[in-house]
Amino acid sequence: MIEIDGSFGEGGGQIVRTAVSLSALTGKEVRIARIRQGRPKPGLAAQHANAIRTLAGICDASVKGAMPGSSEVVFSPKSIRAGSYLAEIGTAGSVTLLMQCLLPALLRADGPVSLRVIGGTDVKWAPSIDYFRNVFLPALSLFGAEVGLGLVRRGYYPRGQGEVYLQVEPAGLKAAHFEKSGSDLVRGISHCSNLPVHVAGRQADSALKRLQEAGYEAEIAREVGGLPSTGSGITLWAGWKGGSCLGERGLPAEKVGRRAADEIIEEMKSPGAVDVHLADQLIPYLALAGGSYSVREITLHTKTNIWTAAHFLDRKVEIWEKKGLFEVLGCL
Repeated sequence: MIEIDGSFGEGGGQIVRTAVSLSALTGKEVRIARIRQGRPKPGLAAQHANAIRTLAGICDASVKGAMPGSSEVVFSPKSIRAGSYLAEIGTAGSVTLLMQCLLPALLRADGPVSLRVIGGTDVKWAPSIDYFRNVFLPALSLFGAEVGLGLVRRGYYPRGQGEVYLQVEPAGLKAAHFEKSGSDLVRGISHCSNLPVHVAGRQADSALKRLQEAGYEAEIAREVGGLPSTGSGITLWAGWKGGSCLGERGLPAEKVGRRAADEIIEEMKSPGAVDVHLADQLIPYLALAGGSYSVREITLHTKTNIWTAAHFLDRKVEIWEKKGLFEVLGCL
């Protein structure tokens, strides 16, 4: 059995998600202890427990401790089965983090997998659904993955109730080498629900103004709706880089747009091929199939993901620094 210290590095839910995913993929039993011990509310959050139980159902695993508040989980997988599955997070827990947990294993299923997920599509501390489908999934396709995503409706904190469909074809992954995009055109979407129409427009206009000041052309769509949950946000992307910001009470729409623009501008100015968030999300795939990318900064999330993947996979992920830029390589 593989033993994982859940308090290592950034000590968050990412260790749990990566560990159970690679456990399912490799068939290696894992025990994760001291889960999120440094957090204000230690142990599994509801969304972590839901991700584990969903994955267990897909790979016929026996599980101990997969409940909110648990500080230890034992995950014993069997075969990864094709089929149609439903994951209801039950809160505004992130649908993108759940899908990222499941994807490495789903790509090794014995046939196509379709997954319906209900929860939060645009929530704090998680990739927005627009980042997931416009930055992360295209990056995954470079490894040879065939993944389709359908957005039925958005879900914001605290009600959630967003809904997405994921369709995954099993694939033998290949090494992927990322290079900086040659285009400076930024695309995006500004959205709001149950709020005045001008909120989405002000977010978009502010982002456009900031991007133009920095010398970048941009095209930002507006989306306005009346959904079960109330909220707003904006996501921008260009190649393997993105930026986003969510609206919140007391935060003017203009600041929401500007923050998203500032985030992607910082990444666009860097000669790195990918942004700092995609950098840590790609680690399991670099460890599985090999490849390389450059990034302006190595985050604690990235280091923690490398450490976790090394418990399950033989391929070594190395980091080299050169002239203020970091090269990350997955090599045998």
